[in-house]
Amino acid sequence: MSDHLVSLIRTWTPIAVGSALAWLASTLGVVLDDGTSTALTAGAVGLAAAAYYALARALESRWPVLGVLLGTRREPTYGQPDEQ
Repeated sequence: MSDHLVSLIRTWTPIAVGSALAWLASTLGVVLDDGTSTALTAGAVGLAAAAYYALARALESRWPVLGVLLGTRREPTYGQPDEQ
């Protein structure tokens, strides 16, 4: 699997989990008025994704097998940029 694909998987997985958590909150009856719903929903998804990513990285640093929480245990490697 290419490093580019690995980096995308490890980025999209927390976003998907954050979206799923926001959806779960809405199905559990968390209701907002129409005026604030859109902004708070977007903020909640972003916050949930960031919190999930931070937790998954912390767990992965302690127990590397839990890197799967980010979609794949493999971490991408980045080389030095080419000098111009």
